[in-house]
Amino acid sequence: MLTRFLPYLVLTARPSLIGRRGYNHPVSSSLRDRIKHFLKRLLIIGLASITSLTLIAYAIDYGVFRYRMANNRAFGQVMVQSYDAVAQKSGKTQFIFTPPEAQTCVNSLFPRSGFTPCWYLQKHTEQRTDI
Repeated sequence: MLTRFLPYLVLTARPSLIGRRGYNHPVSSSLRDRIKHFLKRLLIIGLASITSLTLIAYAIDYGVFRYRMANNRAFGQVMVQSYDAVAQKSGKTQFIFTPPEAQTCVNSLFPRSGFTPCWYLQKHTEQRTDI
């Protein structure tokens, strides 16, 4: 019964009834500007940090990949089960399975030389193709 009248109570409640602290006194414009500046600066620093860490990880991964290429340890193989999902006119789906096959992958964090990373293929051993 109370839930039916709750939106009405929230919309008609006076600010002094909601809470004593912070609702009755507006924030000064200088404090508001300082808070906006701080949040903007925090957002810029956070985005710059994430971008720089990603670029550093990509560069280190590239160096490790080139080192493994020189030692013939850059590539691996994972058994992958692929199947086709054919949509029929009746609304049903027909599945056509192919035998599992070894797919070449790269031992790195990011995709390299047109190959998918092995850590990703090991988690996604079934590949579906919608036709």
